[in-house]
Amino acid sequence: MKFLVDNAISIVVSKELLKMGYDSLHVREIGLQKAKDIEIFELAYKEKRIIISADTDFGFLLSQWNKNKPSAIIFRKGVERDPFKQIELLKLNLTGQVLESLDKGSIIIIETNRIRIKPLPFMQKDKTFRK
Repeated sequence: MKFLVDNAISIVVSKELLKMGYDSLHVREIGLQKAKDIEIFELAYKEKRIIISADTDFGFLLSQWNKNKPSAIIFRKGVERDPFKQIELLKLNLTGQVLESLDKGSIIIIETNRIRIKPLPFMQKDKTFRK
């Protein structure tokens, strides 16, 4: 599994993922710390990487994208700024259903006390009008 860690997340998280045996890049390591979200998104898609971020804009980008990749892990509500909590939560949760969902294409929202899994692509509502 390959990860692309966004600038909203500490490089410490990426280094810990490497220690855990994952292929992980932090945007700072490849000179993209000031890149726009769409550039990071496109790189993740091209290199088949899972985005890890605390930036909810990636959820918005995925909602507009009609494909099942790239998957994303988004940290929210209390864990979005603490790299040590993020590492702990990744160690606890990068198993079973979460790994399967990431492989198939999903956005995983990790909070302190719960995880939400939303398969990709998001279902688009029918916008046709009837008279």
